[in-house]
Amino acid sequence: MTLQTLIIRYTAFAVIATLMNLFFQRIILIIDNSLPYFMAAVAVGTLVGLVVKYYLDKRWIFFDHKKGIHHYSRQFSLYASMGIFTTAIFWGFETVFWLIWQSHFMREMGAIIGLAIGYGVKYHLDKRYVFSNDS
Repeated sequence: MTLQTLIIRYTAFAVIATLMNLFFQRIILIIDNSLPYFMAAVAVGTLVGLVVKYYLDKRWIFFDHKKGIHHYSRQFSLYASMGIFTTAIFWGFETVFWLIWQSHFMREMGAIIGLAIGYGVKYHLDKRYVFSNDS
């Protein structure tokens, strides 16, 4: 795969996962804007985005076709672990933007900025530790 194709695919998949994340957040925040609902929205959105991005990365970025429950369990655990640091970046930006502006638009801007930075870092971690030939 060429570098250009990689960048286009990875960006498209990051956008898809981000939109899924924000969509599920909006669904929850329609119910209530209170802190518990905000925390639930961020958690659910993150989980949905993580699962979507894992599938797309595994299949179309890293071309990993290994199967089996043991392999999936180990690999998804590694994938999620690599996401802890990058999720902290995303949550940090989203939360700071929300606390400063108290606006859904600015919360989503913070989320998008945090996710963009986080996904860039995550690609390199995944390439090295999750989808390497040793994993």
